[in-house]
Amino acid sequence: MSTAVLDRPNNKAASDLRRVAFATVIGTTIEWYDFFLYASAAGLVFAQLYFEPAGAEIAIMLSFASVGVSFLFRPLGAFLAGHFGDRFGRRAVLAVTLIAMGSATTLIGLLPSYAQIGVAAPVLLLLLRIIQGISTGGEWGGAVLMAVEHAPDGKRGRYGAFPQIGVPIGLLLASGMLALMTGVISPGDAFLEWGWRVPFLLSFVLIIVGYIVRRSVDESPVFLQIAARKKQTKMPIVVLFRKHWLLVLLAALTFAGNNAAGYMTTGGYIQNYATNPEGPVGMDRTSVLLAVAASAVVWLVMTWVAGGVSDKIGRRNTYIIGWCVQLVTVFLLFPLVNTGSVWLLFVGLALFTIGNGFTYGQQAAFFTELFPASIRFSGVSITYAIGAILGGAFAPLIATRLVQVTGTTMSVAFYIAALTVIAFAATLLLRDRTGIPLGPDNEEEQSKGQIYGAAR
Repeated sequence: MSTAVLDRPNNKAASDLRRVAFATVIGTTIEWYDFFLYASAAGLVFAQLYFEPAGAEIAIMLSFASVGVSFLFRPLGAFLAGHFGDRFGRRAVLAVTLIAMGSATTLIGLLPSYAQIGVAAPVLLLLLRIIQGISTGGEWGGAVLMAVEHAPDGKRGRYGAFPQIGVPIGLLLASGMLALMTGVISPGDAFLEWGWRVPFLLSFVLIIVGYIVRRSVDESPVFLQIAARKKQTKMPIVVLFRKHWLLVLLAALTFAGNNAAGYMTTGGYIQNYATNPEGPVGMDRTSVLLAVAASAVVWLVMTWVAGGVSDKIGRRNTYIIGWCVQLVTVFLLFPLVNTGSVWLLFVGLALFTIGNGFTYGQQAAFFTELFPASIRFSGVSITYAIGAILGGAFAPLIATRLVQVTGTTMSVAFYIAALTVIAFAATLLLRDRTGIPLGPDNEEEQSKGQIYGAAR
């Protein structure tokens, strides 16, 4: 490879850029389809199939807790992927995470219930969920770096939005497949008996498609520069926490505010709350899943728009718009859900996803520009994983318990609002570094001025 190409990480043909964009979005779509499928099934069937002996109330809390357990293992995935991604490249790590996630999801679709094999069933379910968590911890960082480090200058927000929109597409596919199984192919008891398993088994096909697509994409040009100049860091995680621990914390808090809000739907809470026959709403399961799937389309559009907007007005300003919208709409969501109207449920979710999209679309570019090139994979992956623990890990469980204790969903709204305010404050402390050079030759500049009040 010529020196000219090495010195220009954004020197990519249009066809190459389209291939990178498609590979990152298809990969994250498959990864998050698997992840959200579990979360939705946790709200709909896992309490009955794997935790029922604990009693109805405890069973649903254990089911949601199993969603959160995987978040505790995201940092392990982030540490492993960050270490190997910073040392040996982004592309190979992404292939491993995709295969691990898809394999775990397929095995969940084959897992016998508690009635069939006893306590081994929930134990195996948790082990497979842990594998999903480890995989997710490494997936996001690699995908966003492939997208942003390949992107032309001035379009990082737009290209970084490609892996981001894989999340709402994954939710759309997961909710859509479950709605298809509950409403058409296996309605009633058939869904509980076998219908829920079909979307999980479909993951095996998606693994093959995603692997082929990802193998067709070149390694990140920034990493090629790092390797050519032999600037890999031997212990990137040690350097990250020694020099940038406060940056990791503040950036993680920005994601926590987004992630907690997002997991009201992606974590299965709204699905369970709205369809619980013993609850105050008691809506039809298929209708609720379709409303969630339709709201995912709005989330997708808002995420895509936010990425492009951030290229024009900056990442930080885009975040500020998103936090303000999210803070208002969280207090509209539950009153609309509580009407019992599936149309108003959709309206509430659609309004809510506007703010959620405007605090997510620019995140890939924002995190990439925060960290120096030699520790960037570790930085974005670990920050994302910590933010997920602080935000979404146990949000459905906390929301369930808050309603049980207070008797009102307004307590959940105030909980999400509090995290939104914290994320807003963290955003204000971080500098907007839109357009900063990403290559390894600018390592010293990349290490300066990430936080207001820090040395520049």
